[in-house]
Amino acid sequence: MLRVVNRVLLGLAGLALLCAGAAVLVPGTGLSVPSWWPYYGPRDVLLSAADRDRWRDESWWWPTVIAVLAVAVLLALWWLFAQLRRSRLTEVLVDSGDGAGALLRGRALEDVMEGEAQALEGVARASVTLKGRRSTPEARVNLLLEPHVAPGEALTRLTDEAVGQARESAGLAALPAEVRLRAAKHGAQRVS
Repeated sequence: MLRVVNRVLLGLAGLALLCAGAAVLVPGTGLSVPSWWPYYGPRDVLLSAADRDRWRDESWWWPTVIAVLAVAVLLALWWLFAQLRRSRLTEVLVDSGDGAGALLRGRALEDVMEGEAQALEGVARASVTLKGRRSTPEARVNLLLEPHVAPGEALTRLTDEAVGQARESAGLAALPAEVRLRAAKHGAQRVS
């Protein structure tokens, strides 16, 4: 989601800057422009004195300017904090039975899940990343499968063993997992 927002914001900012630059550059080079163009020639200024003073005496002008700038600042801060937010879950809330709960390091749970996933038959390599909230974590699992393994069987074993045991041991109601499977490259086998 954040990648899409970043791309849309960058695209809109680039398009706005390109249009503004073209609106100023085209008449500045001496090319003829249509009558509706905002600037007419190389000697035209971007904001004339009349344009700068036009709305100054209106009662709605300054509150509107301040509101628009405040919204722009809030959107910029939201975007900045979204960039700085960690994508990896640092701790998981485990139900300890006493009502208070305990915190489990997210990296420790990831390491255990990786170890169990790599111990499965036919898995060459595994990596696990926990995302989401500490009370409702989600796992992103990447598996590199050996050539002879059926992907459906590997996925079933991963769900039953590695993810299921992690869910039960952490006392979680659910542990959704997004699994990406890739096959390891192998050389051709010779038949004699």
